[in-house]
Amino acid sequence: MLSVEEKNEQKKVAAKEALTYIEDGMVVGLGTGSTAAYFIEGLANLVRKKGWQLTCVSTSIDAEKMAKTAGLHTVPIDKVEQIDVTVDGADEFDGRLNGIKGGGAALLFEKIVALKSKQNIWIVDEEKKSVHLGTNFKLPVEVVRFGAPLLIPAFTQMGLKPAFRKQANGELFLTDSLHYIIDLDISGIYDLKSLATQLKSITGVVEHGSS
Repeated sequence: MLSVEEKNEQKKVAAKEALTYIEDGMVVGLGTGSTAAYFIEGLANLVRKKGWQLTCVSTSIDAEKMAKTAGLHTVPIDKVEQIDVTVDGADEFDGRLNGIKGGGAALLFEKIVALKSKQNIWIVDEEKKSVHLGTNFKLPVEVVRFGAPLLIPAFTQMGLKPAFRKQANGELFLTDSLHYIIDLDISGIYDLKSLATQLKSITGVVEHGSS
C-alpha cells in the first residue's frame, strides 16, 4: 500500500504528464478531485509561464472555484462548440480502462464534459487499478430527490446493496445539480455494460459513474 506522500507524488507526476497534451489556444476540460487539482494548478502555472490563451470548462463548482482562483479563464459548457481535451481523475479502473467515477459526486457534469471532448485523459495513482471494478470503490448513481427512497428496494432486488451518500452531519449529500447520490456495490457484477444500460433505464436515475 502506498503512503499518502507516495500517492500524492504519483498524482503530481500524472498531472505533469497530462500537461504535455495541452497547446496554446485549446479549450480544456477541468476535472474534479484531488488528482485533477494538481493538473489545474500545473495548468495555471503553464499559462502564466508561456502566456497562453486557453478557454477552460469546469466539471464542478469546486473545479470552477479552483480554476478562477488560479487565474484560468473559464466559461460555461454551452459557450464552446467542442472541448479539445479533458483531464480528470478516476476512482477505480481496470486493465481494459473501464472506470468508476463520481467519488466527488460530480459524475453528471464530468460525463457531459467528457462527451463534448475530442480527447479524455484520466490521471490516477497506481492504487486506483483493480482486476475487477467495484473491488475498492462503490458505483455512484445520481438520482432525482423526488421519490428517491423508492429506488432503494429496486437496487436491493438487483443485489447492489444500495446506500444513500451522507454528509458528516448525517444529512443526505447533494450534488451540484441538487440531486442525491446512491452508492452501489458492484463487486459481484461482471457484465457492467448491461448494468449501465439497466441503470439508465430506471426512472429517477439521472446518471451513473461507470465509464
